[in-house]
Amino acid sequence: MSTTEQARKALGQLFIVGFNGLEMSDETSSFFSQANIGGAILFAPNYENPGQIAELCNTIQECRNELPLWIAVDHEGGRVQRFKKPFTRIPDAATIGLTDSPKLAFELAEMMAKELKAVGVNVNFCPVVDILTNPKNPLGNRAYGSSEDHVSKMISAMVRGHCTQGVQPCVKHFPGHGDTAADSHLTLPKVDTDLETLENREFRPFVKAFKSRCAMVMTAHIMNPKIDPEFPATLSPKTIRDVLRKGLRYSRVVITDDMEMKAITDHYGVEDAPRLALQAGCDILVYRSEATARHAYQALVKALEGGKLAPEIILEAEGRVRALKKDAIQPYHPIAIAELGQKIGTEEHQALIGRIEEAAKAAKSA
Repeated sequence: MSTTEQARKALGQLFIVGFNGLEMSDETSSFFSQANIGGAILFAPNYENPGQIAELCNTIQECRNELPLWIAVDHEGGRVQRFKKPFTRIPDAATIGLTDSPKLAFELAEMMAKELKAVGVNVNFCPVVDILTNPKNPLGNRAYGSSEDHVSKMISAMVRGHCTQGVQPCVKHFPGHGDTAADSHLTLPKVDTDLETLENREFRPFVKAFKSRCAMVMTAHIMNPKIDPEFPATLSPKTIRDVLRKGLRYSRVVITDDMEMKAITDHYGVEDAPRLALQAGCDILVYRSEATARHAYQALVKALEGGKLAPEIILEAEGRVRALKKDAIQPYHPIAIAELGQKIGTEEHQALIGRIEEAAKAAKSA
């Protein structure tokens, strides 16, 4: 088999894809199986109750070829929590940060991961590592605080808590989204911070997370002209290959933020953006909709076969994804749905939230 054929076979592993509905359609299952798609991302419209989401996760895993699939969700807490009742309601990061307690943060992350793992989710796109240095930032209460030391110690605890329960945390958004006043869902934000400041401030919580065994990092769709005047971080070899890989010596998996956000689609198009992201050094492309993922997949096949995308880039990324899957989610065991009531929204979990909210309230009034 030629390297191009090997790369085409491996390509699907570099996708995490969303889809519509509470069940997986036959058409979606076929796409996942035939293209060897690496994972799924779930959103609020995919969720009805724990039993249903566990059934859905079992169905998704039936599409696997050799390796299990990533099943990911944004489960930060506050306004970003896709699974509602009876899942325990998680406070926002700002509230967790106010406690100034890595111990409580660790216990909370353990609990969050327990509930997610109970239904079959194995990746949480959490925690947000961005330092809230710009008060006008729409990120707001999704950040744990505005100082590097404080954010670093809270992040380390959140990462370690997830890892103890076998759910992969994915820190976001590299190289730091805290100093913007724009929302990359709607436009392409720009940060003029110089590299030295970023190294001494924004990068430190990421480094702390990596030292705490975090093996996934998500890129930001933002322009940092002092690093790369041409491309946003997600599409920037200078940001990913030079700064993150060489400078910070990060060797694990790099994931894009949703490739359907306007920061990318309005400027780079559905066909060029995925190729640019892989060439920049990203390992996994996230698409919230199946239709756009299919379009991007076909565009990459065409680029590969037409010589516009080197097969070595795909094989290198797939190697990192494969190594982490073997390390983190193999062997796969189907979810036992009968046991979910004892694992989700328990009194013990509610009591922990009460302790966190009381500690945050006390800190506020101090």
